[in-house]
Amino acid sequence: MEPEGDARHPGRRVEGSDAQPAPAVSLRPLGLEDVDAFMSWASDDRVMRHLKRPLCATREEAVAQIRDTVLGHPWFRAICVEGGRPVGQVNVWPYADEGGHRANLGYALAHDHWGRGIATATIKMVVGRVFEELPGLERLEAVTDVGNARSQRALEKAGFQREGVLRSYIVRRGPAGVDARDAAVYSFLSSDRPRLA
Repeated sequence: MEPEGDARHPGRRVEGSDAQPAPAVSLRPLGLEDVDAFMSWASDDRVMRHLKRPLCATREEAVAQIRDTVLGHPWFRAICVEGGRPVGQVNVWPYADEGGHRANLGYALAHDHWGRGIATATIKMVVGRVFEELPGLERLEAVTDVGNARSQRALEKAGFQREGVLRSYIVRRGPAGVDARDAAVYSFLSSDRPRLA
């Protein structure tokens, strides 16, 4: 979810330009004490329109989401930059029916931090450790709305391979009814790790 641009696309880091290097990224568990930071992305439609989860319109909704979804999650981390303040989230969810062989990668980043290389650095960090932390994991998948080019670029920069398009795969229910969107599917295999070195 990293925006980039050039003269036609403001904010894009152009090869060979004076672009700032990506800030140092760290991952840690996300907890209830992070609710205010969590609201910076969970209440922002620019971020959440790409996710299946609804917006957290209130602090109480954010507390409930962290309590009910995050705290019991098998692999959910806060994405932190300078000073350790969370600026996003990343999670890996093993598919129960696959015996831990496959898992889904999800992430979100506060809009103010788009375009700085944080999502790509985070995905690379996850790939560097999740295959060790989840025994038996062989395939990490990411599914993104076909209109979310920023997320697709971040995945590709992190070594993920695009496998195709899933038609009418992402279903969102809202006040206007049901919206079914196409999704691009990406994968990273355990055997892909040596080529990242």
